[in-house]
Amino acid sequence: MGWRTLNCFYERFGREGTLGRENSAEVVLIPRLCRALERLNPRLPAEAVELAVEVLVRDRSAMSLANANREIYRLLKDGVKVTFQADGMEKTENVKAIDWTTPRNNDYLLASQESCTSAGPIWWDL
Repeated sequence: MGWRTLNCFYERFGREGTLGRENSAEVVLIPRLCRALERLNPRLPAEAVELAVEVLVRDRSAMSLANANREIYRLLKDGVKVTFQADGMEKTENVKAIDWTTPRNNDYLLASQESCTSAGPIWWDL
């Protein structure tokens, strides 16, 4: 499947660091997520990708674990519906988070020894 592994025991923080996180409280690998969404949705503008990232990383700590899991599952399975401005018109598109048809198009990363100071879920960068 093309899994990549990365030992993050000596992780360097910052935009150009090991995982692109500013600190250990960031559990979502935003730079990798953005690149993956752009690659899977090449015809969508950057604004659509940015909106999808906002939805995917939204704080769900006030939800029950079951409801938060259900919501993320649907977003990963069905994509993220976003509405944005393009050519002076409002458009609604579905941003695909995972290519279910061609798995090799996804980005598989196993980050071992990663330190997290947040209780939130980790986005497994697909």
